[in-house]
Amino acid sequence: MSEGNIVTQTATPNTVTSLRRDFENLGVQPGAVIIMHSALSKLGWTAGGPVAVVQALLDALTPNGTLVMPTHTSENSEPSYWQHPPIPENWWQIVRDEMPAFRPEITPTRQMGAIVEVFRSWPGTVRSNHPQHSFAAWGKHAEMITATHALESFDDQSPLARIYDLNGQVLLLGVNHSNNTSLHLAEYRSNFSGKGIEKQGGAMLVNGKREWVTWEMLTYDSEDFEQCGAAYEASIGYTPGKVGQAEARLVSQPAIVEFGVHWFAENRHA
Repeated sequence: MSEGNIVTQTATPNTVTSLRRDFENLGVQPGAVIIMHSALSKLGWTAGGPVAVVQALLDALTPNGTLVMPTHTSENSEPSYWQHPPIPENWWQIVRDEMPAFRPEITPTRQMGAIVEVFRSWPGTVRSNHPQHSFAAWGKHAEMITATHALESFDDQSPLARIYDLNGQVLLLGVNHSNNTSLHLAEYRSNFSGKGIEKQGGAMLVNGKREWVTWEMLTYDSEDFEQCGAAYEASIGYTPGKVGQAEARLVSQPAIVEFGVHWFAENRHA
């Protein structure tokens, strides 16, 4: 959506002050641990754009809180799986040989949105060292959440599991549960039929030298996440709120992960 269209559809601009009020009305509390997924264009026109959104949420959380966002780099992955777009097979080895190593401090995100890209380099933010599925965090528990991140991506040694341990919350801002990365932890923990394993790879620094590292991981699939999230909301009678013009949700991360563990077991079939 163009900025002109966003202006036309906005009655009153969002500001740091108004967004903080909206976050607080949604239920954001000082000291909370929150993982956020977002779409800036859905909020309406905002004075300061993504910087204002991040500042408003950090102000609501205070330094005793913790904010986490996925900072994924999907292009640093096994090229034979690429679909949007695929590349010629004779390019695959070139990618494996030449893809720059993931570096938490400089590697940009891919298709994660403007808010995430601003947050990635926010002062005080730290980032997990995963070549493909990193997470960035700011605040009281940032170091603990990002310190250990297994190559399996979303298992019990991932930032998602640490957010679970801290009784964190999921904030969906202008997006639905199809973007809810925490449901990957539910996939990992669920016993559903047809679980698959794939071989992945990515470029990273190993003892200071660039290497193409390979690993095995669960074949994750978010196709039914929206259905799972809708079922969870129905089970607790949840009504979404508003931040700016965007529909917004704030739910317990452990609760929806546990719901997802059972939902996937009952609804996914080989």
